Amino acid sequence: MNLFYHPNIDTSTTEIVFDKEESRHIAKVLRKKEGDLLDVTNGKGNFFSVEIVSLMPKQCLAIVKDSRTIGPLPYQLHMAVAPTKNNDRFEWFLEKATEIGIHRITPIICEHSERRVIKKDRFERIIESAMKQSLKAHKPILEDAVAFNEFIESQKGSQSKNLMAFCGAVEKSTLKQQVAKNESVVILIGPEGDFSYKEYELAKQYGFEVITLGNSRLRTETAAIAACHGISFLHQN
Repeated sequence: MNLFYHPNIDTSTTEIVFDKEESRHIAKVLRKKEGDLLDVTNGKGNFFSVEIVSLMPKQCLAIVKDSRTIGPLPYQLHMAVAPTKNNDRFEWFLEKATEIGIHRITPIICEHSERRVIKKDRFERIIESAMKQSLKAHKPILEDAVAFNEFIESQKGSQSKNLMAFCGAVEKSTLKQQVAKNESVVILIGPEGDFSYKEYELAKQYGFEVITLGNSRLRTETAAIAACHGISFLHQN
């Protein structure tokens, strides 16, 4: 099954025009023909079946035949992760987190961060591709990069369970001890040099609980995926 992404389609839409890139893929790569059916998502919880009525390499027109709504995950997971020095590793996290299931991602710039500028457009494409590959109807929200302090302050008054993965020698608990089913969760993952103790103290002031993700010292992207999978696993029957 090939899944296509069209952000502007909704349940009231009767016809759509695919952009140049998607049109080329449909016409040249997949060699689809007029009358063929395609599966489309808007990334907002809907799948659509559309029929090609006009096929050109730069513009494919289709009419909507039917739609169905897919419910969201039973939990809300917001990962705030420091971008890695090696961009490929952060992109790997985005891809795998999308496949596993995540609601929101915020790149955070920390005291020890070695990367302070991100390519959001490219990250969006990574997420879109992973959503289509894993046949998901919900596209994770990618926020703009923000300073650690600003992000922590933005969580003031939040009803979410706020957690921080930290390698320092402080008292910690596990995801299983902290997270209940169907709960909204925010998890902080630091850069290669980990969070500073100053950042740890600030997070504690704003109500963040410190967690461990196991006995091994994990890379940033591995820790982030371990946290995503841990939350997903907690919700499996």
